[in-house]
Parts: sequence; C-alpha cells; structure tokens
Amino acid sequence: MEDWRHAGFGLYLHWPFCQSKCPYCDFNSHVASRVDQTDWQAAFEAEIDRVGLLTESRVLNSVFFGGGTPSLMDPALVQAILDRVRATWTMANDVEITLEANPGSVEASRFEGYAKAGVNRVSLGIQSLDPDDLRRLGRMHSVDDAHAAIAVAQSTFDRVSIDLIYARQNQTLAAWRDELHRALDFGTSHLSLYQLTIEDGTVFGQMHARNLLHGLPHEDLAADLFELTQAITAAAGRPAYEVSNHARPGDESRHNLIYWRMGDYAGIGPGAHGRLTLGGNRFATEAERMPTRWLVDTTGRPGLAEKSRVVSPEDRADEYLMFALRLKEGASLSRFAALAGKPLSERQDDRIQTTETGVMVLNGVLRALLADRPSAG
Repeated sequence: MEDWRHAGFGLYLHWPFCQSKCPYCDFNSHVASRVDQTDWQAAFEAEIDRVGLLTESRVLNSVFFGGGTPSLMDPALVQAILDRVRATWTMANDVEITLEANPGSVEASRFEGYAKAGVNRVSLGIQSLDPDDLRRLGRMHSVDDAHAAIAVAQSTFDRVSIDLIYARQNQTLAAWRDELHRALDFGTSHLSLYQLTIEDGTVFGQMHARNLLHGLPHEDLAADLFELTQAITAAAGRPAYEVSNHARPGDESRHNLIYWRMGDYAGIGPGAHGRLTLGGNRFATEAERMPTRWLVDTTGRPGLAEKSRVVSPEDRADEYLMFALRLKEGASLSRFAALAGKPLSERQDDRIQTTETGVMVLNGVLRALLADRPSAG
C-alpha cells in the first residue's frame, strides 16, 4: 500500500483575492479592484483537468477553498468548480467541502448558493471579539458582523468552524478567558485558535523590526495563554486534537487531517502547495504566486505555472514526524521506519505522542528525536 493511503486524498483550491491586506498576514493574498471570475473559472477547470489525469483512479476525501477570501467568489463559480471536480474524481460518501469566509463578506443568499453548490462546511475568520483588537488586526468587520455571520452560517451549514487569534497586544489572561468563553457560547463544533505570530514581510513584521509593535506577550504569558486555551476548550467538550485546533470528537477538519497525517493533496491556485505520490515518488508542488501570471500560464499551457521536486525518503519521514506530533494521536514508529528505511529508536510501543508540555517546545522535541536517529545500514 502506498503510504499516502493512510490518510487519503484532498484538493486545495486557492482564491488569492481579499478586500484588504491584514497587517499580520503572510498568506498569498492580493487586493484587486476587479476580478473577471469567468477567466478564473477557465483556469481552475484547466488545472483540475490536468491534475485529474495524474490521479484519475483516486477517491477524493476533501475539498478546501482557501485564500485570500474565498467568500468573495461568486456562488456560480464555486458551483462550476465543484461540478468539474465531481466529473473528475469519485467523491467519498462523506466528502468534506470547506470554504473559508470573512464575516464582512457574508450574505445569506451567497451562503445559500455555496450550500447548493455542495459546500458543507464553512470556516469563519472571526479573529477577535474585541472591537479595538479587530481594528489593530486590520479586520474590516465588526463584532456585530461576526455574530451575524455565525448565525447565517449555522442556519445554512451543518458544520461551522471559527478562527480566533490570541496572544495579542496587551491581552490579559482574564480578557482571553472571557473572550474564549463567549466564542464557545456560539456552539460551533470546531475552533482554530492561533497565537499571533510576527512574520517577516508583513506590516507587523516591519513594525516589530522598528520596535513599533508594543504590548506583545512575554514568553511566560504566552505559555499561560496556551495552557488556559487547552483547559477551557477541553472543559467545553472541544479538546485540542492538534496544537491549534479544537473540536467535538468526530468534527475534526478532515481536510487538515490529510495534511497532518501525511496524505496526498493537490494544490491548485496561485501559490498553492501540494503533495502527490506519482510513480512511486512523492512530489512537493508549488504554483506560481502572482495571480496574473498564474492565470495566463495556466490557461495557456496547463502545468507551466507549477514547479515540483521529489521529496527524499528521509525528508518524507521527517515531514511525517513533524506533522504527526502536532496531533493528539501522535505518530506511528513503524510507519516512520517504513518511510525512512530505518527506525527512529528501539521502543516497545508503536506510537509516540507529545505531552502537554512537549507541545509547547515541539521544535526542540523534533530536533532531539531526529538527532538521535541511527544511521541506515
């Protein structure tokens, strides 16, 4: 059995456009005054056809529209893309089809259109329930918009996830405790809760380099915020199943589990990454980042806008360990050994997992494990 079958096969579709660029965001997103969605439909369909020929015998377990702001896509475009996807692959009986949305771009009629197209899960980028912090984070929606968006989503879709950012400027434990409880009161079955990170190439990154970003939490407070998050979500029946993701049992993101369990996934759209096992080799793919260039290359010569490289067996094993140890379920040492061609260490149990303390120093744990790995032969 090819290794990717342990986790399944997914499709990621990247919509690169936003209404504005958030100061913390290092995703491949661009502000455009006008987008010809007909042209984009042709490009997405061409890439689906190309990747479909490479993977035509597979069952598709998940589809994820990410961005950018996919809720700026016309429902007719989402319908056309999903029609092409269904014509290309056999869909799993429980296929998960997720679309990311920003509260400011949520309309009931638009959400109804997505649901009719086949979207069955929505991920809402709420990010904060504090009006001042929403402004600091560059978000265009209000707290009232967030409430309204969640209500519309819950009335339209069976599965709704919300994203929040914590460890924000001047945030206290008491304030985050209150905000997280309010978020849990919405009743969504899944929450993605990320600590604010300062990335190079972002507005926040530039401000931080000039010592203009004040009030970021010190290391001890950040750790306390993380531990508080784990305790509150677990008590509310949404324990962490991954470092930053929390869900009722059974409502985990199936698409993201394909990533973390080292399945295969095709990445389509500007800047999209993928991992595909073809002819016994695992390929890492990366699409052209610039939307205009990707659009021209894809419609002119399918495949031209993507570069790929073979992932070595050792890198595949390291990648598996890196992602699996983010999960509560941990990693299989026998699977690691099969990928690497050599064992990690001598142990009686097949699975290893990070402790609650280990999760907070995961990079150090990985360095120690991989440094201790015996050589082949």
